[in-house]
Formats: sequence, structure tokens, C-alpha cells
Amino acid sequence: MSLRDYFRDNRLQVGIVVLGVALVATQLLRWWIAPEPKANEFVGPPRSGYSLINFKGFVYDQEGLPSFRVYGPRLDRREGDESLYIDQPRFELPSKKPGVPAWQGESVYGWVDKSGTLLKLQGQVYMHRPAYGDTAQAELHTSEVTAWPKENRMETAEAATMTQGDTTMRGIGMRANLTDNHLELLDDSHGSFPPRKRKS
Repeated sequence: MSLRDYFRDNRLQVGIVVLGVALVATQLLRWWIAPEPKANEFVGPPRSGYSLINFKGFVYDQEGLPSFRVYGPRLDRREGDESLYIDQPRFELPSKKPGVPAWQGESVYGWVDKSGTLLKLQGQVYMHRPAYGDTAQAELHTSEVTAWPKENRMETAEAATMTQGDTTMRGIGMRANLTDNHLELLDDSHGSFPPRKRKS
């Protein structure tokens, strides 16, 4: 049998093989002469995993007690590090002592890490605690605060003014432990402490 007769008798099989070889050769040629894919040139913040409007968030400590509450008009969760970005947060740091009211406050922006252990309050920060027992109400005006809500601690390198009743304290840089009512002003501190009223 000649090659010509073989091709004539097996036309279908030969056509399939020729077509397969042509497809493979075409694909190889395409890979060889095609330009490289363009690199991603996007520059900007990571995309949000989700956004919440008019949200309320509650963070609890290891014993199941509230350690931090936050409310606001908008919250964005980032995909990369799972941190939270908050617009105009209003927050509450519950007291660790019975009978002592929570500190409440607000700032321009806020950021909370994935674990909920680190909080950054950006822009102007205002905090207040209502009066209780013989203790007058307290107010704190500062900015750019770093806080550890589960430990009830906070600090800033910016100017801070604390008023409690008739007492006023000012300084640059502050550390505070809200559980122990401990406030430390780090530089250029000034205070006004009126005499205590005598108990009758």
C-alpha cells in the first residue's frame, strides 16, 4: 500500500492529527511573539473588605466583660491586615471598678487593629466622664491618641488639657491609666488646684 493510498483511506484520522499539530504550533508561536502582560500599576490604599454605615461595635475582654464600645457613621475593614478604619468615632471605655461611670469620647478618625487591642484616635479628641460619688466630672481635650482599650491605658505626644471640677492640668505629652485615675503630663506641665473644701 502506498502512502498516497494510506492517506486516502484514512483521511479522517490524518486530518485530525494535522489539525492537532497546527493548533499546537499556533499556540507555541503565540507564546513566543505575544507581548508580556502589563504589571499592575495601581497605587493606593488597600481595598476595603466591607463597609458599615451607622454601625455599633462591641469588644470584650478575656473574661467576657466589655472593654470597648464604638459607634460611628462609617466603618471600613481592610482586606490586607483586617484592621478597621472609622470616620467620626464615638467611643466608650467602661470602667473596671463598680460604681465608676465609663469614659465617653469622640474623635475625627479612628483605627483599630485586627485583635481589638490597639486603638488610634486621630485629629482632635474629646473625652468626658460624668460625676460620681464625691468625684466631679472630668474632661480631657487632646489629639492623636494611642489607646489600649483592654488595659484602659492611653497616651499622646500632643498637648493635653484635663479638667476635673475646679482642677485644671495642662501639658505636652500625656500618659493615662483610666482604671487607676492616674494621669502623667510629660512636658511643660501647668496646673491649677484650688483648696479643698473642709468637711463639716
